[in-house]
Parts: sequence; structure tokens; C-alpha cells
Amino acid sequence: MRTQVLIIGGGATGTGLARDLALRGIHCTLVEKSRLNAGASGRNHGLLHSGARYVETDPVAAKQCHEENILLKKIAPQCIEDTKGLFVAVEGDDENYVADFPHLCAKCNIPAEPVSIEDAMQLEPALSPRLIAAYKVDDASVEPYRLCVENISEAQSLGSQLLISTRVTAFTKRANRIVTTTLTNTMTGKVRKVEADFVVNAGGAWTGEIAELAGIPIKMLYSKGSLMVTGHRFTNHVVNRLRKPGDGDIVVPGGTVSILGTTSIRVQSPEVLYPTIEEMDHLVEEGAAMLPSLQYARFIRAYAGIRPLLELESPMDDRSVSRSLALMDHSKNGVENFLSVPGGKLTTYRLMAEKAADFVCERLGVHEPCRTKFDPLPPTSAGELSEPGLGPKVWVKKNDPGDRVICECEILPESLISTIINSLKVEQERPSLLNIAEKSRVGKGACQGTFCGAGITAYLYNRGDIHGKEGLDDLRAFLQERWKGERPVLWRNQMIQAELKESFYCGLCGLENEGA
Repeated sequence: MRTQVLIIGGGATGTGLARDLALRGIHCTLVEKSRLNAGASGRNHGLLHSGARYVETDPVAAKQCHEENILLKKIAPQCIEDTKGLFVAVEGDDENYVADFPHLCAKCNIPAEPVSIEDAMQLEPALSPRLIAAYKVDDASVEPYRLCVENISEAQSLGSQLLISTRVTAFTKRANRIVTTTLTNTMTGKVRKVEADFVVNAGGAWTGEIAELAGIPIKMLYSKGSLMVTGHRFTNHVVNRLRKPGDGDIVVPGGTVSILGTTSIRVQSPEVLYPTIEEMDHLVEEGAAMLPSLQYARFIRAYAGIRPLLELESPMDDRSVSRSLALMDHSKNGVENFLSVPGGKLTTYRLMAEKAADFVCERLGVHEPCRTKFDPLPPTSAGELSEPGLGPKVWVKKNDPGDRVICECEILPESLISTIINSLKVEQERPSLLNIAEKSRVGKGACQGTFCGAGITAYLYNRGDIHGKEGLDDLRAFLQERWKGERPVLWRNQMIQAELKESFYCGLCGLENEGA
């Protein structure tokens, strides 16, 4: 294989960089060891930051977030719900910080409008009666998966290439340059080599491991953040606790649910991550200080992600490590055509990609300017498939009594599932239940796959897309993936739901028996 730029990592930064370079006429190949959006880009609270969260701890990142917030709302509106946000303080919070907040925002040119207690309660009736202050900011909700899909889709339309399930396993260097990169398909074991004029390491939490293959040490810190998903939309605005960043201080509405987050726990590796019951209890306790009814809310699942942070010389709390962008030029390490882009935030992904693209273009002698500041991100049918609420729109608009609803939580009809299956075939991916779920809202509702898992598996068999025990194996894998997220939140209604699922799949179908 031959490409101008090899990009490693299929998160927001990697896909954003592929689009930026493609718009400048540069051919790229992006490789991702798992699937698009599988790392930090897909395991966050989906918050498009106003920047107000960082005005005291990281003013540089705060300004960058605010500028990119405004820009992304213009160029990628299909990926964003402009919910606005509230920062609220309750009795017992640091009143000095509350008093300083508007001035800190003003220093960073971030709008923060004071809201009376009465008006705040009208905007969000679930807020605590112990409220002492509230400010309105420009926070919004963003759909990370759609953002990645539509960035890489435009890059592909301009001639670039995407290789998923493809891990970088070695670099071959000669005369201070990487001349070939060895790629291994994680599904088939097939090995291939690619020659590239330049290599960009956008591997997120795996940035250090990738750099190590080139003999370059990058010291990374891994900060785990766990989050919880409510069974229904809890607020209309993003609600932030008006204090320095801490645990359980953000609730982000997204589609039909809300996300409560997050924790910050140092871990040794990004490979094995899971939310704990102790974290869930802690998040609910902290979140309930600003939204008391969280104590009684139904949570349908939890998940955990990694904040990839650069290790600094001075000891610092993980939440205090800067989230502003960083480019690491490895010519200083004796490798002239290699760049790493660690850290950063989802909100500033486009800016990170722009700066990385500027660097690469300078090295390649390309003088085309960045276009992602101005060119709208084109919406795609692949991106639309993951849109919350799409199912009801499609089903109602079609008004076909024969178009049976398979996923009842998200109201996904057979016609929409058929569209997803056909798109997978076009992309040469197998139409497994997990692949269908990745591209849609399948399994993400309150039942967590109890009914749609069996329904879609039967539909695939009836279509002739799967044969023999393929469907049962796929169903086990799908349910296991759902179970990982359900296990930490098994109380009250969700416990009943899980018992129903177990009774159906294990008690009735005997699915836990590998020989079934």
C-alpha cells in the first residue's frame, strides 16, 4: 500500500484530521484497531463545552472550547442539539467561587448570563430548592459517533481510505524516517505493509504505546471517568454544578436520555475499563445535590472511558492537567516524518486536527489553507442512522402497517433495520447484531436488548443474512455487551428488567448453554 499520510486512530481527532487533509488535496489512510469512535471520543458525556467549566483551572482550554463551540454549531448543526446550559450552586458550595465565576468567564470572553432562582426553577423544575445561584451558558449536546462518521465519510468521498479492525504492530525506520508501517487485521490476522510520506499518531489513550513502536517514549496518564445513562430525558439544559470540576457535577441531555458524570480515577492501563457500583453510588449522591430526583431515577446502563493525559514533571490532580491541544514533533526524537497528537477534548477536535494538518502540510510542502473552519460538514445517511428519534420519524412518515417495529424502545421498524444491513454490506462488514447496534439506536433503550435482540436476530435469519449458529453467537455477544453496562446500575426497575431478560434468554431459551 502507498499513501501520503497514515493516520492512526479513528476517534474525533483522527477522522477530523483525515477530512482536513483530504480537503487540502492530500490522500490519507486512517487505521483503527477497533471501530470508529471506540475510545475516548465515544465514551464521554456528549457535551459540547461552552468553556465555562475550565475558566478557573485551564483558561487556555476554556477559550478554545468556546471558540470551537460557536464554530461547530455553524458547520455541523446535524450533530449538535443546542440545549444551552446552566451552572448552578447550592447551599454549602464555595461562595467565593460563585462570586468569581462571571469575572472568570468574562476574562475568557465566555458569555455567562445571571439567572434568578425563580427563573432557573422555571427552566429546570427538577433543580434543588437549595439553589443559591445560577448562570446560563452556551453548552450544547453533541453526537460523537455521527461526528466521526461524517468526517471520515467526506474524507473517503475525496479519495482517502479507512481500515477498521487494523492495528499498527511495527514501524520500519531508515535514515531518520518511518519508511513502512506494519498493519495487522485483528479479525483475520492478515498482515500488510504501508508506505507513507508522513505518519500521525492520534491514538488517544494508546498514543504512548504507538510511539513506543518507533522507539519514542511518551509518558501518559490514564484517568478513568465513569458515567450513567438515565431511562428518560432528565433535563432540557445541560446542568453543571457551579464549582471547580469534580465528580457527579454534570447532567447532559441527549436525545431521549440524559447522562450523569463523571468520576476521575487513576488507572494503570486503558485496556480493561468498567464502572463500579461504588462509583455509581457516588455519582448519584453528588448529582442529587443539584437535582434531588436523581436519587429515584431509573438508570439503564453505565460506561467508562479514559482521559488520555500527558504526564507532567510536577505532580498534579488529573482534573487539573491541561486539556488544551498539544502537538509532539518527533524530529526531536530522531524521526522526521512522525507526529503525535495526544490529549485534548471532543469540543476542540477540529482545532486539533487543523493544527496537526498545518504541521503535516508544512512538512510535505503543501500550501493549501484549512477549509474546515468554513466548509459545512456534509450530513450523510450513515450518520443519520445513529440519530436519536429517527425511528419514529421514519415509521410515522412511511405509514406502512406492514412495516413491523422490531426495536420497540427506539421504535425502529424493519425498513430502517434493512437500510442498516444494506449499508453494512456496501461497507463489506458482516450484518451482525453488534454491527447493527453500532450504527443505530438498537439495544440502547430501557429494555437494553431484551426484545430487539431476539427480534432482529430472527429477522436476519429470515432474510438469509445469517446461518446455522451464527445468530446465536452474535446474540450472546450482543447481550454480553449490554450486560457490561447494566451490571453496575441494577436496582429498582432496572433490576426487574434484567431479571426479565435473564428469564427469557436463559430460563426459556437456554442461551447461556454454549451448545444451544
